[in-house]
Amino acid sequence: MNILHPETDTGKPGQGWPAALHKVVVTLPEKADGAAAGHEVATHAEVARRIAALKGCDFAGEFDAQCNYGAPVYFLPSDTLVDGERIRGVGIQCEQDLFGGVVPHAFVATKTITHMLPGPLSPAPEGWSQGFGSRVQEVVLPGYSAFNLHDARDAGSRLLERGAVRLKKASGVGGLGQWVVRTVHELDDLLHSVNAGDIERDGVVLECNLAQVVTLSVGQVKVGPQVATYYGEQRLTRNNRGEEVYGGSDLTVVRGGFEELLALALEPDVRTAVSQACTYHAAAMNCFPRIFASRSNYDIAQGVDEEGKWRSGVLEQSWRVGGASGAEIAALEAFHADPLLQVVKASTFERYGDQAELPADAVLYFRGNDERVGMITKFARLEAYEHS
Repeated sequence: MNILHPETDTGKPGQGWPAALHKVVVTLPEKADGAAAGHEVATHAEVARRIAALKGCDFAGEFDAQCNYGAPVYFLPSDTLVDGERIRGVGIQCEQDLFGGVVPHAFVATKTITHMLPGPLSPAPEGWSQGFGSRVQEVVLPGYSAFNLHDARDAGSRLLERGAVRLKKASGVGGLGQWVVRTVHELDDLLHSVNAGDIERDGVVLECNLAQVVTLSVGQVKVGPQVATYYGEQRLTRNNRGEEVYGGSDLTVVRGGFEELLALALEPDVRTAVSQACTYHAAAMNCFPRIFASRSNYDIAQGVDEEGKWRSGVLEQSWRVGGASGAEIAALEAFHADPLLQVVKASTFERYGDQAELPADAVLYFRGNDERVGMITKFARLEAYEHS
């Protein structure tokens, strides 16, 4: 079993944290495709407010480069950051400076790093790591990443010999930007509808499609001296257009690192998912230079392929605030309030439509008519952990 290396996962609160404390927490909008949706802005602000309370800091809203905060600043970016002079110039130099992560190249934050290229001469972005694909091949689903139409068709044709293939945009979120094809003809039609320039710039992922799928999440968060690690299961829901999308996560969270998580009486499938996430994380931290993260989340799909074989594999990584972050923060708050508490259950919910009910014990993150997705309610809940 592969466990995270000690230098990236001590699992011991307080170890490795600097003496100088941050005094201000700010959000840092980083959407590459334009302004973030209103519900995302509100959710990130609420997460930042709660992190500020945990750290004993002030929440100062959205980061203003012209403002002299007069103290070290802690950031909550909306996206994974790309290493460079700009982020180092604002003081982000290590995992203690943000809730999220920093990668050396933009593609490292997308789905494309999960799979190997179709061939030794296949084009790839600058900074591509052949070694990463080799190290994670046994813990991901059969698949390829491609950066031109020819490679995408070649990879898809190979995978179709095993059954249906799922094609995914590099940066699709919440279950969107994905299609399933079952024949070469369907693959060709789909690829002809995709902008070739987008594929060359961002890449696409093609992997075997699973049925009876359960999507698990495995992750870790570090805020100040608090370290929490978890596994959980995602829920799907229908958005206001009737599309099946992410609807929330149910997490079991332990105080400490992956060793503490693995010490629980985990079901075999969950233990497999945790081990696969550990392998993926360790490979990323070793194969890509200048990468660091205080929030790591890995999605693992478990289901049956069209040959009837049960499979489990990491789909993608997230080194940024995400859909499960409300539950992550709820767990950290509980551990902060009760030093003897070791395990909790925490959940996030995303419900669409104007009839969504809000439980009495819910922590509300957003409720309103968002300009992009329509009426949506987002909240978190915390409950006691019970041994099965």
